[in-house]
Amino acid sequence: MRFLLVFGMFMLFTRLGVAQEDIPKNYFKKPLDIPLLLSGTFGELRPNHFHSGLDIKTKGVVGLPVMASAEGYVGRIKIQHGGYGKALYVYHPNGFQTVYAHLNNFSPKIEAMVKKAQYKKEAYEIELFPSESELKVKQNEVIAYSGNSGSSGGPHLHFEIRDFNSRPMNPLLFGFDEIKDSKKPQVFALHAYPLDRFSHVNGSTERLQIKLIQRPDGSYRTDPLRVFGKIGFGIDAYDILDLAYNKNGVYSIKTLLNGKPIFENRFDKFSFYETRHINQLIDFEYYTNEKRKIHKLFIEPNNPLSVYQDHYNQGIISVDKDHLDQKYEIQVSDFKGNSQSISIPITTEVNEELKPKQINETEYLAKANSASVFEEGKIDIYIPKNALYKDKYLDIEIEGLMVKLHEPSTPLHKSVTIGFNVSQYNQEDQERLYIGSVTPWGSHYYVNTIKKKNRFMTKTNKFGTYKLFEDTIAPSITPKNFKNKQWLTNFRYLELEIDDEGSGIESYRATVNGKFILMEYDYKTKTLKHDFNDGIVSDTKNELKVVVTDKVGNTAIFEALFFRKN
Repeated sequence: MRFLLVFGMFMLFTRLGVAQEDIPKNYFKKPLDIPLLLSGTFGELRPNHFHSGLDIKTKGVVGLPVMASAEGYVGRIKIQHGGYGKALYVYHPNGFQTVYAHLNNFSPKIEAMVKKAQYKKEAYEIELFPSESELKVKQNEVIAYSGNSGSSGGPHLHFEIRDFNSRPMNPLLFGFDEIKDSKKPQVFALHAYPLDRFSHVNGSTERLQIKLIQRPDGSYRTDPLRVFGKIGFGIDAYDILDLAYNKNGVYSIKTLLNGKPIFENRFDKFSFYETRHINQLIDFEYYTNEKRKIHKLFIEPNNPLSVYQDHYNQGIISVDKDHLDQKYEIQVSDFKGNSQSISIPITTEVNEELKPKQINETEYLAKANSASVFEEGKIDIYIPKNALYKDKYLDIEIEGLMVKLHEPSTPLHKSVTIGFNVSQYNQEDQERLYIGSVTPWGSHYYVNTIKKKNRFMTKTNKFGTYKLFEDTIAPSITPKNFKNKQWLTNFRYLELEIDDEGSGIESYRATVNGKFILMEYDYKTKTLKHDFNDGIVSDTKNELKVVVTDKVGNTAIFEALFFRKN
């Protein structure tokens, strides 16, 4: 009961939005000593998540000094191959946190702590939680240097401000007025959605793109829409800032029916636990097939997103045969208040000859509010409760040890489990088998494979085709910047390229003269890199050994001799 009460209060406060008077303006300073230009804004629609901060351009280079936005202490350090790469989390006296991600390296005192922990663990990936007294920082103190680590697509600094519950907040709320934006958001496309079997727009029961007509003042209108039933709308929109040409996310979208607000979506704050519900906010099927994001302006059932503000009837328009003509309006705004509008006249049309939208029924009905189990041949499928956003008839095709599990265009909120009976294989053969996800163009990639007594299983949050594959080939290891028996006295780094065309790289370990050396792995460039400044390599004659293992246990060993004077 206490949990339900606390959770209910949490949901209430998140729905209330951000109390502007509780946000300290001018407390946080910009983390880079250059003009702030953004390549990403808060709340942008990303694959399976909302963007949780600002992406600050770094002039296309790495190594710019990153400064603490306010005084506090470094309470968390995380280094991983993907994700945020090298990241720092600074805790501030007022209860807020700032996050600095995709870094190249840290300030000397932080770098020394990290390297010590990495060598103790003998691992590159690491997470540390320094105490409040260990790494105190002052405002504007250099704490790191910008980079391109992790899953970053280019050099930049990812910067976040989080509240006392670790919920990311829009940093622009805190007074970063230097960022210039005098341009209206742009609307690429408008779509109308009949929301049940009997609804229709302009004679169609399916999603329909609506032609936009630009007025002399730059706003948009449409021709009158002939509508009946329950209708929703969606837009494909973006914002462009001054001095930057990339497309950013919009800040807010508001809709009105006959002058009265019925829907508002604003990106001030959200929680990480809810961010995957973005797949209900966008038209996931359209995004999967067309690679463009339609922002739906109506709220479907079981959607708990806190980014929605006031709304009436979930933003849905209900039109019956007795309705008079109506006017629907969309207002799209950026954080600076620049706004674009679309005016949509709606007329009532009952088309009794139109056939209702058909539902493709199959023998596999999965319900959203209960678990489902399907089994055929050597494959079993478990879909947990609340994995689907709504009840769905699934298309499932099983052939031997391959399953086509519905379509990737249907979103999953929780992972489903797929099991494979591999009892026909002996133990030795099983060791080299793994489950792979087959792409639409015929290639495949490894998915986490759990092996238990003649049964392999994987948990996946994407529908698609899954198949059993074999990998008997070891990874490759190739030196990048040196040759065997070479003198490397003037080198800062030792670099090798590692790759695996089957199941993929699982682990690697490098030693010099039998002693562990730290090597940083950049999966984007397939590069292993050792920094001689670590001070581990000191002998004139050095025997290098690198061992790389793939995800099914195939192992490659590279050995070389190099010489160096420190």
